[in-house]
Amino acid sequence: MAKKISKSKTANILTKSELIDSYKKMLLIRRFEEKAGQAYGLGKIGGFCHLYIGQEAVVVGLQNCINKNDQVITTYRDHGHMLACGMNPDGVMAELYGRIDGYSKGKGGSMHMFSKESNFYGGHGIVGASVPLGTGLAFSNKYRDNNAVTLTYFGDGAANQGQVYESFNMAKLWNLPCIYVIENNRYAMGTSVQRASAQKDLSQRGISFGIDGEQVNGMDLESVVLAGRRAVEKARKKEGPYILEMLTYRYRGHSMSDPAQYRSRDEVKEVRDHSDPIENIKNKIIAQKYLTEKEITIINTEIKQLIDNAAQFASNSPLPQPDELFKDIYM
Repeated sequence: MAKKISKSKTANILTKSELIDSYKKMLLIRRFEEKAGQAYGLGKIGGFCHLYIGQEAVVVGLQNCINKNDQVITTYRDHGHMLACGMNPDGVMAELYGRIDGYSKGKGGSMHMFSKESNFYGGHGIVGASVPLGTGLAFSNKYRDNNAVTLTYFGDGAANQGQVYESFNMAKLWNLPCIYVIENNRYAMGTSVQRASAQKDLSQRGISFGIDGEQVNGMDLESVVLAGRRAVEKARKKEGPYILEMLTYRYRGHSMSDPAQYRSRDEVKEVRDHSDPIENIKNKIIAQKYLTEKEITIINTEIKQLIDNAAQFASNSPLPQPDELFKDIYM
């Protein structure tokens, strides 16, 4: 059976510096995504654009659990993962703008960025595509015996894809160091998980393969860290794959073209008012007297300026030359 939903119980799961650093990273993601949404509305960003607003605790929490040799791979809702991995906001924003200084030289846009230096192996536009690719990364780690683990992110909608179960089978068969992170934000593309999934506890999806899993409060940073540390320790001990179902929530629609009429404003407001991951961590930092309200305001101002600078950098970056279309592709 799947374990109960993980909740943080220990007073100091993260040190003072870790807590403040996590707050800054979560706020960086939030402000970046807000700016990206504004730029999309102004026509500066084209194509698809999926925002991560509301889910910041998941990726920031799990980054606290891995080291620089571990890998991250995810789906098309990927800007937050890039920033949490340490990729430069300038390069990420420039890619959104389709400019040459972007991580994919303006050819990939929102869904297709990559940074080997940051061990970020991409956002991927095909639903569920990150899962077999992440399983392959984990296989390479086992083959090389390098003690690295792979965080493979996908959503509740992708959890119903056939390639996910083929990957689970291979991962358990070969006991691969892969942590499957299901970011269950309740709605997939627009249909509630309650209406789309026969087994609604997605952490149990690996049971038939012998893969353990647990549900985690993905809106609580410290709950994410606790569960992540357990999963990473298991993988490093060569005990095979593990599933973490992160129960989270996205405040915006599935993509920028989605008005999200399948849920009420009151529902979103309820989550924002009582479960916002950034506000909760900010309140804890103030309650612990790690920072004052004034210092928090200064951090907010600095991050806002950083994101404004990234948007300006993207605007100033040149468009790719026509011959760039024929570079970095297989013929």
